[in-house]
Amino acid sequence: MEHFKRNSEAEVVLILTNNPQAYVLQRADNFEVPSHIFNRDEFYKSDDVIKLLKNLQVDLIVLAGFLWLVPVSLLKAFPNKIINLHPALLPKYGGAGMYGDHVHKAVLANHEEESGITIHFVDENFDEGEIIHQSRFKIEPGDNLEMIKFKGQQLEHQHFPKVVENLLKKMKS
Repeated sequence: MEHFKRNSEAEVVLILTNNPQAYVLQRADNFEVPSHIFNRDEFYKSDDVIKLLKNLQVDLIVLAGFLWLVPVSLLKAFPNKIINLHPALLPKYGGAGMYGDHVHKAVLANHEEESGITIHFVDENFDEGEIIHQSRFKIEPGDNLEMIKFKGQQLEHQHFPKVVENLLKKMKS
């Protein structure tokens, strides 16, 4: 939201979440971006979310921290227009249950020499869509969970908005 507030080419038109306690709702309010909280039935058993997104003429759906599988109906309504940010270098450390600290702990437990982020298209499976972008960082001896998270978050802030911006430009050309 911060990046696109200063961007005349694109804007964040809506924040959607299934978590009424999500911090992103406060951030959306701070940036004066409308938000909508939905439940499992609304997401999986109705077309309400699709209708909302279509009414807003959304060009790209950007997931960050979203843990549910995206229903096929939404994938079909927005083909190759839903992307996700994953806190590891896929295909390693992806799939059901692999999010946030679970990913970073697995990376540490396996004594990986590097980790990073993956931005990918969303398909009907967890973390299996086509990779759009990956960025890496070196894991130094003595790096702990907090340091790995920090390094990953730095890459997210550096690359995610630019990847979104480039995708939107490609869609419009």
